[in-house]
Amino acid sequence: MKKYAMETTVGIFVVIGLLGVGYMTAKLGNFSFLGDGTYPLFAKFTTVSGLRVGSSVEMLGIEIGRVESLTMDQEDQMAVVEMRIEPGVQVFGDAIASIKTAGLIGDKFIQIDPGGADDILKPRGTITDTQTAVDIEELIGKYAFGEVEK
Repeated sequence: MKKYAMETTVGIFVVIGLLGVGYMTAKLGNFSFLGDGTYPLFAKFTTVSGLRVGSSVEMLGIEIGRVESLTMDQEDQMAVVEMRIEPGVQVFGDAIASIKTAGLIGDKFIQIDPGGADDILKPRGTITDTQTAVDIEELIGKYAFGEVEK
């Protein structure tokens, strides 16, 4: 019996270690096994340049969700962003979604101005009023070549 005691102990620690690594991978990768209770909202933009799946969605400076997918609406020729919003966060029908940059050359994220209309967007609702990000490179190019009016 003593012969297998060391192998059994090592095996238990290896299994516990693998479970720990699996748990941390799921947590850091924003992956959920049982569903996280978030609900989807959509927004249509003319361009989503620089925005990525996994980018944060913020309201009033607080992260309330993540970008789930980026697709294209061929009929309207618009980029469609699917966002997963945390439960309990209410977005009104007149909300404005804007693509912003964190810092001067940082990552892009979506900022939602919550609005204040009477109607609240239901899950799978669409934010119709959107603003694309300011293209810093284009502005610098215009300024450098004298195309900006004073």
